[in-house]
Amino acid sequence: MRIERVKGTRDFLPDEMRKRRRVESKLREIAERWGYEEISTPTFELAELFTIKSGEAILEEMYEFRDRSGRHLALRPELTAPVIRLYVNELKMSPKPTKVYYFGNCFRYEEPQRARYREFWQFGAEIIGSDRPEAEAEIIALAYSIIKELNIEAELHLGHVGLIREILRGAGVSDAMMSRVMRLIDKGARDELMELMQSMGIDGDALMHIIDLRGEAAIEEARHITAHSESLEHLEQLQQLLEYYGVGYDLNLGIARGLDYYTGMVFEIYESGDKLGAQRQICGGGTYRLAALFGGDDTPSTGFAFGFDRLTEVYCMDENEPKRVIVVPVKNEPEVLQAAIRITSRLRAHFNTYLDVMHRSMSDQLAYANAIHASYAVIVGKRELGEGKVTLRDLETGEQHKITLAECIAHLKREI
Repeated sequence: MRIERVKGTRDFLPDEMRKRRRVESKLREIAERWGYEEISTPTFELAELFTIKSGEAILEEMYEFRDRSGRHLALRPELTAPVIRLYVNELKMSPKPTKVYYFGNCFRYEEPQRARYREFWQFGAEIIGSDRPEAEAEIIALAYSIIKELNIEAELHLGHVGLIREILRGAGVSDAMMSRVMRLIDKGARDELMELMQSMGIDGDALMHIIDLRGEAAIEEARHITAHSESLEHLEQLQQLLEYYGVGYDLNLGIARGLDYYTGMVFEIYESGDKLGAQRQICGGGTYRLAALFGGDDTPSTGFAFGFDRLTEVYCMDENEPKRVIVVPVKNEPEVLQAAIRITSRLRAHFNTYLDVMHRSMSDQLAYANAIHASYAVIVGKRELGEGKVTLRDLETGEQHKITLAECIAHLKREI
């Protein structure tokens, strides 16, 4: 009986895992250079963690269940809420700002499509405890730096949901209805948005004008609609700081983000090629307040999350892959095998090294070396052992030399 993998999940073969680990390693290294420390949260949480802000309707998009004790649990659909829950429980007394990063798998029960799966991975970073433009600028600059260091062609769009909320409050839109309006803006559902505004008896022209503003003149044009806006002043300060960082971006006042907890600056990063088709977004983030909902103080936070799967899909591996070495015992005799294991152990301290475990002939071992694209073979036989040497064969050129193991290691260090 053949058992298939579950819909919306994937198996990763060695080449794909090599690529994913390479990207993951780069992300961790960059975040730590910027002074962020890694945290990790459980794969499942109390379902209330996700419904407390978004409502019971979100359960339809989640893998949720009750355990044997009757507790209502859910596989995490994203990582921001668990991170803030961890902060409230474990880190609220830590020096401010608290700077953390995380990497983990998430789960959403939705129809799978290209680069969108039911199990997916996120990499993110948060600054907790500051509502200053400097914190926002650093978070954006960190995300921008990741894109640049991975050599991914992308465009960064910057907005401010505080401006949209100011206009909606000025028009008399309730907080409950505001969430619905923000979701429609995020979806780009213009017709539905206008119908909703009309049903509330509100003129939606000012809102539609704001969310259509793009480019360098967007802030000046926005001032004609809302002259005394704290959000616009904040955004101008942020722009100045981003200029210091050398961050390239497009101002886009129509960014709303689909989650209710964003309160200020928001940004999104899109792959600018055609590798992802319609699903081009690879990162999203902004400023938010969640800690008070989870029993903590009203603490400002700003952060982002990369869709790791999409990021990996657009990342191009370089050609400098680690070269492989294979140790080839000429005969499967105890003396030769013992020496081959000893030599392999020495080589594995420095190189990716293989040793035959199939009791194969020398020719079959070399055929296997070719199949796994090994670069060098270290041949061990009774003759080599008698001379205290090994035969090092370059599998690309066919050249070989009988040298000591120390000379072999020194040669491989120069070439690999």
